[in-house]
Amino acid sequence: MTQLSVVIPSWNRRQSLRACIESLKTTLPLSSEIIIVDNASTDGTVRMVMEQCPHVRLIKNATNLGFAAATNQGIAAARGAYVLLLSPEVEIIGNAIRSMFAFLEQNLRYGACTPRLLDADGTTQRVHMRFPTLWTPLFVGTPLERVFPDARELRRLCADDFDYDESRDVEVASTTCLLMRKKALKRSRPLDEELWLHYNAIDLCRRLWEASWRVRYLEDACVYHHGSAIPGPLEEFTGEYQENRLAYFRKHHGQAAGVWVKACVTWSVLDTCVRELWHRAQGNPEESLSPIWNSFQVFMKH
Repeated sequence: MTQLSVVIPSWNRRQSLRACIESLKTTLPLSSEIIIVDNASTDGTVRMVMEQCPHVRLIKNATNLGFAAATNQGIAAARGAYVLLLSPEVEIIGNAIRSMFAFLEQNLRYGACTPRLLDADGTTQRVHMRFPTLWTPLFVGTPLERVFPDARELRRLCADDFDYDESRDVEVASTTCLLMRKKALKRSRPLDEELWLHYNAIDLCRRLWEASWRVRYLEDACVYHHGSAIPGPLEEFTGEYQENRLAYFRKHHGQAAGVWVKACVTWSVLDTCVRELWHRAQGNPEESLSPIWNSFQVFMKH
């Protein structure tokens, strides 16, 4: 019987995926499987997996279905009682996976656990979060974030007070490396595919907590993560991030919350336009506002 299924959704990550798979060879518990879900990569990922990793189960998608759908495909194919969601940009250190597996085996109230994520230089990545509230859209990506970058809501959301040198419960853990009980997932498609790329970890952890499953951070289980586990302050004013955020707030806070999110995004976009027009009036190099405005118009139709 398979104990653990590792699910790695991937898109054009051939080099990092190879290193990730290599790091798993001697670190998994007995009776484990690795499932790669490739989202129509064009960098030779599929060929690399087929030729160099014959022990891996490979699911090939004809188009990029997004992180959520690819992850759901992998979970549906998983035979293990535990499922490890893993980014291809992760390299496992020592017995990290075995430690996480042992923790869930011994602590039946927990539905998931996550390790310490490290940069290549050994610095701990501060990736944990707390659940967004209706205050969050007012401070994230709006002029208030620029004027008050140390606002209480931002510090709360980013869990600035979280002690990464102590194992403890966490509200929102990154899906970069997250080990879960399969029975805690319940649904056949546990990740909400309307959240194509962003807000998946927040939504998943929220549903785990609401179902009375706890989520644990293990400070002594460490993995290298060669990338960012969470988006920056706001990479874009509109686009996929905003659409996923809108869907999340509607889902968990109701339709009125969707109107609130749109109002905050509108304020942000207008602020960007006004500042750019002011820069032009001062004779500074111009940036085209068309991409932001076009994307904003698409967003407002959702």
